[in-house]
Amino acid sequence: MKTIGILGGMSWVSSLHYYKWLNEMAQARLGPLNTPPILINSVDWAKIKTFQKNGEWEKAGEYLADEAKKLEQIGAEIMLIGTNTMHKVADQVQGAINIPLLHIADATAARIQNAGLNSIALLGTSFTMEHDFYKNRLEAQNIEVITPNQQDRDLVNTIIFDELCQNNPTEKSKAEYIRITEEMFNRGAQGLIMGCTEITTLIGQDDFEKPVFDTTLIHVEEAFETVLQED
Repeated sequence: MKTIGILGGMSWVSSLHYYKWLNEMAQARLGPLNTPPILINSVDWAKIKTFQKNGEWEKAGEYLADEAKKLEQIGAEIMLIGTNTMHKVADQVQGAINIPLLHIADATAARIQNAGLNSIALLGTSFTMEHDFYKNRLEAQNIEVITPNQQDRDLVNTIIFDELCQNNPTEKSKAEYIRITEEMFNRGAQGLIMGCTEITTLIGQDDFEKPVFDTTLIHVEEAFETVLQED
């Protein structure tokens, strides 16, 4: 099995899921003593947040590209960015390394298409919901993206950074996420993208009748299948 490199720490909460789920998949598929080769570079989340706040995406890309090169140098053979938002600089990271980067939005789009859907609700950080880097990849696959109104986008973003990234989900926030999602369903969304890797700690498929696409789990599954196929 090829070695998976993960740019993690954005936040550490979702990085835990990447490591846990990759190992669980290996044990389920290959046997209870099997573990996949994983290299995790847990980057400085505070530095990333400062770059985001200041709109310094070029600097953020340079920082993550340098950290990705470190993973490649010590043996990573496939690269994951363990966060949806920082896929805004995915092309910059890919351009700095010689191994493939598995894009979280592409993996998610493929799942949505396989489910036969063409309209999807999107929850994530303000950057993911409002900037084009994520939505464009979905729309390129003929998937209409529906996002909350401005007030609800602000609320979704606040909950992510103030609660979920600190591993402190609350029932009140869960109720708000469900309300906001149902409103997008009423506007025509056929399913939901949990487009922030921490959202998996707050809501899930059990909370909705329509299909839910957990980008963290999808990213992990696609990475695992990729390294199995390339072994």
